[in-house]
Amino acid sequence: MRRVRYIVAASLDGYIAGPNGEFDWIPNDPTVDFAGLFAEIDTVLLGRRTWEATQQMGGNPWGKKMRVYVFSRTLRPEDHPKATVVGDDAAAVVAALRAEPGDGEIWLFGGGDLFSSLLAAGQVDSVEVTIVPVLLGGGLPLLPPGGGRTTLSLDRTHTYPSGMVSLIYSAQAAP
Repeated sequence: MRRVRYIVAASLDGYIAGPNGEFDWIPNDPTVDFAGLFAEIDTVLLGRRTWEATQQMGGNPWGKKMRVYVFSRTLRPEDHPKATVVGDDAAAVVAALRAEPGDGEIWLFGGGDLFSSLLAAGQVDSVEVTIVPVLLGGGLPLLPPGGGRTTLSLDRTHTYPSGMVSLIYSAQAAP
């Protein structure tokens, strides 16, 4: 079974984007090993707002070999040929992706609502949050209200020179 990893940056007060969706508060730390991460991942999952933000920044930061799935009830697939747009039943689509053969992992890149729904459906294997040393005071929460309780088990931590701290947890199956 292929793993789904929710990998995200969050402010110390628990926001993944500022009040206007901004993420300019995330430092560009050259010691973050994106090449190593990209070598493990072959599929990326995004919500609509995260997809739109990546498009405004110039397109696909993951490269041509990465499969990109965008979960949205409003986007039209024909308008986004570089991604697979999924309108309904995100949990079933992700379950099918997880069941595919191969060892490439799946990066749940962005979208608090998408994360919440997939976590509730038991489709998230790890929660990997890099805490950025900033307080935003508001914005898009890591887990939106109604996300439900999930027990996590700490696997490892990593501290970066910029002061960011990565916390890598395994998500426990619901009893």
